[in-house]
Amino acid sequence: MGLEIEKTESKQVKNNQGKELAMNLFKKYGIFIILILLIVLMSILTPHFLSTANLVNIVRQMSIIGIIAIGVTPIIITKGIDLSSGSLIALVSVVVATFAQGDFPIIVPIVVALGVGLLVGLINGTMVAKGMLAPFIATLGMMTAARGAAMLYSDGRPIGGISESFTFIGQGIIFGIPVPVIIFAFVGLVTWVLLNKTKIGRYVYAIGGNEQAAVTAGINVSRIKLMVYAYAGLLGGIAGMILTSRIASGQPQAGLMFELDAIAAAVIGGTSLFGGIGTVGGTIIGALIIGVMNNGLDLLGVSSYWQQIVKGAIIVSAVYIDSRKNHRKK
Repeated sequence: MGLEIEKTESKQVKNNQGKELAMNLFKKYGIFIILILLIVLMSILTPHFLSTANLVNIVRQMSIIGIIAIGVTPIIITKGIDLSSGSLIALVSVVVATFAQGDFPIIVPIVVALGVGLLVGLINGTMVAKGMLAPFIATLGMMTAARGAAMLYSDGRPIGGISESFTFIGQGIIFGIPVPVIIFAFVGLVTWVLLNKTKIGRYVYAIGGNEQAAVTAGINVSRIKLMVYAYAGLLGGIAGMILTSRIASGQPQAGLMFELDAIAAAVIGGTSLFGGIGTVGGTIIGALIIGVMNNGLDLLGVSSYWQQIVKGAIIVSAVYIDSRKNHRKK
């Protein structure tokens, strides 16, 4: 009798250990597992999904959203938000288009794109860090203002005549890899280094974890917040430049809903809206999940309206899971 009880208890311990191991693996690699499962599902549902051309197309399409999402990630880690990135894309697009028509060296529109993005980011950061405005309100105001500025600058019309040398940024290929993908990878690497290997990165996580404790520890919170918003604006300028180059025109309507896709990519990738948690790798995988889902549903002929509903459900689910995690910690 005693031997049977010992065997039963031993089985229970092994089962519990197995469940705990599975849970730990899912917590650590869950987002990657979801991406793999989604790829497998889409490859079963449509034979065209796994073609090399289609896979390259997915990454190329998501490079713009991915770059924006990487910029938004440090902001969310500090418990902030940026709703202006889509409108920033439009403003950068129309301004850059006027400098990319062949009258100037290619470096000029590149510098203009970075300058416009950085300026908008600095304004956002100043309103949040110095003006003490709630990030939601500050960036919501910028979202409206930047879109209005794009319309005013272009008179509400597309700006064409982009030079071939500039279109290479969005349409070119180097060693078989699209240029936007190379830029996306470079931005991801630089941001990973900044967040994981520098004092600024440690300060970003500290502010998101406990802002009051960060102040007590001597961290200049307002300066760090200003920097993360400026950095997001800079990456928004890069994304706007790539989009303008890719479509070979400046579009005042460009970037609609891009800010929501970027935030969704970060949140799906594990960045917590409660602050203090988030990784560049997770955000990149989150962006790829959105890209794979959009592409697969397009190949299956699913209406774009249904795609928006599915995307909304995924975002709400990700936020709910994050909320439950934080509730348990308390």
